[in-house]
Amino acid sequence: MATAGIVTSNCRSIQSAQFYSAFNDRGETLRNSAICLYLVFLCTTLSPQQTIPAPLLGFSSANAKAELDLEKRFKAMPDPARMRANMELLSAHPHHVGSPYDKQNADWILAQYKKWGWDAHIETFQVLFPTPKTRLLEMGKFRAKLQEPTVSVDPTSNQKDEQLPTYNAYSPDGDVTAPLIYVNYGLVEDYEKLARYGISVKGAIVLARYGHSWRGIKPKLAAEHGAIGCIIYSDPADDGYVQDGVFPNGPMRPADGVQRGSVLDAPLYPGDPLTPGIGATADAKRLKREDAGSLAKIPTLPISYADAQPLLAALEGPVAPEDWRGALPLTYRFGPTASKVHLQLAFNWDLKPVYEIGRASCKERV
Repeated sequence: MATAGIVTSNCRSIQSAQFYSAFNDRGETLRNSAICLYLVFLCTTLSPQQTIPAPLLGFSSANAKAELDLEKRFKAMPDPARMRANMELLSAHPHHVGSPYDKQNADWILAQYKKWGWDAHIETFQVLFPTPKTRLLEMGKFRAKLQEPTVSVDPTSNQKDEQLPTYNAYSPDGDVTAPLIYVNYGLVEDYEKLARYGISVKGAIVLARYGHSWRGIKPKLAAEHGAIGCIIYSDPADDGYVQDGVFPNGPMRPADGVQRGSVLDAPLYPGDPLTPGIGATADAKRLKREDAGSLAKIPTLPISYADAQPLLAALEGPVAPEDWRGALPLTYRFGPTASKVHLQLAFNWDLKPVYEIGRASCKERV
């Protein structure tokens, strides 16, 4: 009896399901027909010039026109010729921290603020800013150029006496010699993959490519895994001819171009390494350099992909997986190299002035 009841109930359920399915199919067909008729109506009643205006997000219909009129006036204000002239003035000479042209730029910007009616002033801070004394990278007979060439279309590229050389600011001094191991982007997952292959970077110099992280993470993780030096290069797959034309024929990095920049452990704390959490004024209490936690722990140097190519070509060991391979004409391998790499760096560890243009209020224009 119970079984018969279940069968009877199931039969009714099946019949009901079939009825509702047929009903829903007819309803769906009617709805689709109605949508099609509505679209035909729109297409036959609107001229090609007519559009349905989209609402302006965040504005009522009454205020949308006023907002659009204001934006139109604002967009008409910038003068491209004046913008170009200003940028050419500000970039006419190297203006890194502590350079004479950096102060000249600060004075010019201050004068502009005052001309526009701002009650502006310059605040000066004294920050740790190392500059290179020694840079050496070699392996056997190979010696890296560590030099960007003059480019004819850029008149500032020949200002060699004013330029800083290619380097990573806040790398420590160091003189290390060791086999080289390639670590892809030098991220956590890259070291995990090396471990799966049974490869350790302890006591080695690592070669990492720029990208996929803040550059300061690369020497940080390398040091945490026991490496004694770090070299960072720009692969053309990420920043070179694979992406677009290289400078001066395009925006991408040429073979001898080098990405400079800080390798501070910025996530730990930003700004001047010796004055965490406070302004780096002349009389600020400063940490000793050896106690500054954001400074890189191993010597670190950026190089071009022209300089990186002989190092990559010398790597032995297993072939790197596909997602580790760049665009240079060679077989990317983990390493290590049979020959040892010699990396030597030394810096001037000076305090340099940084100029901040502040403003208190806008004076009434006469």
